[in-house]
Amino acid sequence: MKTPTSQSLTGFVKEYFLMAVGMMFYSFGWIGCILPAGGTGGGAAGLSLVMCNAMSALFGFDVQIGTMVFIVNSILLVIGGFIVGWNFGVKTVYCIVVISLSMNFWQSVLPAGDFLHLDRLLSVILGGLLAGIGVAMSFMQGGSTGGVDIVAMIINKYRTISYGKIVICADFLIIGSAMLVGYKIDTVIYGYVMTAVFGYSVDMIMAGNQQSNQVMIVTRDYEGMASAIAENVHRGVTLIDSEGWYSKERSKIVMVVCLKRETSMLLKFVKRVDPEAFITVGSVMGVYGKGFQAISKV
Repeated sequence: MKTPTSQSLTGFVKEYFLMAVGMMFYSFGWIGCILPAGGTGGGAAGLSLVMCNAMSALFGFDVQIGTMVFIVNSILLVIGGFIVGWNFGVKTVYCIVVISLSMNFWQSVLPAGDFLHLDRLLSVILGGLLAGIGVAMSFMQGGSTGGVDIVAMIINKYRTISYGKIVICADFLIIGSAMLVGYKIDTVIYGYVMTAVFGYSVDMIMAGNQQSNQVMIVTRDYEGMASAIAENVHRGVTLIDSEGWYSKERSKIVMVVCLKRETSMLLKFVKRVDPEAFITVGSVMGVYGKGFQAISKV
């Protein structure tokens, strides 16, 4: 039997291991797919790529993109620390270090050129997909890749602007600035495609991880219904006071929040207890607590 200490240690190791794997996915998407295709993107990685090309063109000085990512994020961390406070989590610093090291690692071991031999568009899409998977893995463990996250914190200290708008504006400017260092318009377009795939991948994985169903059951036998659900589906049940407007009859609504895959089993038990029950099923996102995602991951 595991002790609480061993359980917490196992959870600690698991979280940091998965964040490292996620950052490896992210960096491979950039180094193995996006760069060979002559693409670009947003965020700290996209800005670092622009700066690397600018330094190479102006000063003939080549810097590995992973090193530049570390420099950019370090500067943002310092600026953010002075403006909004030094409240950055250890996981954020960890992810920044791992992503920088893994980018340099892939850049050192992968063969130069398009070794995957994919169409340029497919390579950019694959890169965005892998990067999105990697970032989503990090987010699910409570990590952050820095970059625009830090910029958003700084901006929101003075003005309340949604994170999504900040990301869109920052990525738009970063990708567009690639034309200033010799990239052509097609590269910029591919950069926007990559960013769209990246954002969609993160959203879909995060939604699949957090999305559940909220089931509202109107039945006369609410006590039997609650007992059947608790004993067979093993989900918590909440009874909500209700009154039918037409009948003026007071009763209770049975509310259950469950994972999507458990919904069909739940509905079978509802039908067994009361075939005439009135049921509504709605999707909810961000369910936290026992049996769902830990609130510490928020």
